[in-house]
Amino acid sequence: MSKITIAIDGYSSTGKSTIARQLAKALGYIYVDSGAMYRAVTLYALKAELIRDNKLDKEKLIESLPSIFLQLSFNPKKGYAEVYLNNKNVEADIRNLEVSKYVSRVAEIPEVRRKLVAIQQEMGKNKGVVMDGRDIGTVVFPAADLKLFLNAAPDKRATRRYKELLERGDKVSFEEVLQNVEFRDRVDSTRDVSPLKQAEDAVVIDNTDMGLEEQFERVLNLANHVISQKKKDA
Repeated sequence: MSKITIAIDGYSSTGKSTIARQLAKALGYIYVDSGAMYRAVTLYALKAELIRDNKLDKEKLIESLPSIFLQLSFNPKKGYAEVYLNNKNVEADIRNLEVSKYVSRVAEIPEVRRKLVAIQQEMGKNKGVVMDGRDIGTVVFPAADLKLFLNAAPDKRATRRYKELLERGDKVSFEEVLQNVEFRDRVDSTRDVSPLKQAEDAVVIDNTDMGLEEQFERVLNLANHVISQKKKDA
């Protein structure tokens, strides 16, 4: 089978992780949530008190990078790889609103991005990988065989994220979540290093009014088409 590399980028809460997991499972590929890696570094910064009074001590975080060991370990029961920070499973800890509040600030630090991009590129060197994030098709895998860019209206994305947090038991307001979504959009799109942007050869999918099943079928068809073409060209 001719394996390919699939890069999925897009704004926060557009369902990148959900579609990436579905696609990886259907194709028998490895799924990598690059955003979870940045969240793990953010969690480290919070636990180490490098974030205080809404201020991030970038210099100390940069100095701490050699002490931050990240690993993705596949969980067969859940069907995807979970994030480990210094040998501790932090998959649940990185999904709260506090981490969401600061992750874009951490992700804009060049030294952090260099460290994580190198790890991500190593993960995808043998292809057969579906990776989602903000700069996968533009920086991590600029030669990816299939690039997707997901978008949706901010209020729709905030509603999805709000429901997700409530189901987790988090006490948040919709206004907080919407402000966080808009803030992350702004920071991700305007940062100097690896800003969120659509790759020129990416297929754009606006899922504001699109159901999960419809979106999955469309994406799977795109992937199968690319795989078929690769087989013909081999």
